Amino acid sequence: MGHGVAKCHDEIHGTIDKVQNPSATFGFFYAKVTPMKDQFLLNPTYTFLNHGSFGACPKVIFEKQQSFQREMESDPVYFIQKQFAKHLATAKEALAAFINCDPDDFVFTPNPTVAVNTIMRSLKLKEGDEILTTNHEYGAMDRTWHFYSKKSGVKYVRQSISLPVISKEQILAEFWQGLTPKTKIIFINQIASITALIFPVKEICDKARELGITTIIDGAHVPGHIDLDIASLNPDFYTGTLHKWMLAPKGSSFLYVKKEWQNEIEPLVVSWGYESLTPSESPFLDYHEYQGTNDHSAYLCTPTVIEFLQKNNWKEKSAAAKELVLKNYPRFCALLNSTPIAPLSTAFMGQMASVPIQTSNPQELKDLLYDKYKIQVPIMILNEKVYLRYSINAYNSQSDLDILYKALEDIIATTDLIQV
Repeated sequence: MGHGVAKCHDEIHGTIDKVQNPSATFGFFYAKVTPMKDQFLLNPTYTFLNHGSFGACPKVIFEKQQSFQREMESDPVYFIQKQFAKHLATAKEALAAFINCDPDDFVFTPNPTVAVNTIMRSLKLKEGDEILTTNHEYGAMDRTWHFYSKKSGVKYVRQSISLPVISKEQILAEFWQGLTPKTKIIFINQIASITALIFPVKEICDKARELGITTIIDGAHVPGHIDLDIASLNPDFYTGTLHKWMLAPKGSSFLYVKKEWQNEIEPLVVSWGYESLTPSESPFLDYHEYQGTNDHSAYLCTPTVIEFLQKNNWKEKSAAAKELVLKNYPRFCALLNSTPIAPLSTAFMGQMASVPIQTSNPQELKDLLYDKYKIQVPIMILNEKVYLRYSINAYNSQSDLDILYKALEDIIATTDLIQV
């Protein structure tokens, strides 16, 4: 074992060794994260530890969406033809300031899958060209690129990033081992869905730019979760979700496209924006913002979303939630006879974390936790390994994690679903 690996190994296990009395060690965190569950529509009879999948929308934001829907239904023609563009411009200005980019450089999309499919359909790669990625990507994204590879003859290279992660330098060294003269595109998630690990995309974008390689960043879990500065990151393409950690209504995401690429990106749906009768200065916006009748109310809530985050000091709440995630991680590792998949630091983990778990039936375990113990938490498989991923937001408290801990204790004692 190398010196760096041994040091990290000792630090990780030293952290675990300190956690011998969970109730005494973790009790003070009740005051750290003030529950806000009454401001959400979540079922109070369930322990919700899965914000990462689809988010959760506060009542005030949900009500704002409904107000837009009511306004539209009061006069659909007037709203869609006269009011929509004004509301959309306001929403884009608000989001542009939040993620630091030009409002003319992105369009709203329902989700990152639509965004990445839009990019994919517009790429003009040649047979034998390569897309470099990792083996930690989201399943829908892998499927998108596998589809494209079959159609085009392009090679999708899933470079292995080994676990446990020891350092940022390890991730970068392993990732760039997949680089070849045929690499034309880098596609990588900034926060992995299943392992919940934060990847060093800034360093990857910087090097890719030096090499003349195009970067596509999947930031589904980033906005509202960790800081996002598009101008500083400077990717060619970036997609992020608002309905996860920004708390927007479901079906609200965005696709950022660097200016030099905008004329290359074709719309998934050809509609009134193509060869528009009243074109703007940007065909990119015309093509992608006017694709037929739809309910865009989730997008229009963006100013209300940002106002809610600012009014409720969400950066402080996010920091407290991250602390709760990290402090509980060794406790679950000890219970499950597991080891951390990365150093216990906000450099690698945010408001969600994945703990390796040994189970013969992940789906049955997930269902048991939900049906018997009323806990909503995912049990997921990646690269033949199984992970329990818990998410913490401002509506959670230490008691939620205690409920999960006790449920797992009971399952270990009474069933053979978890092997320890």
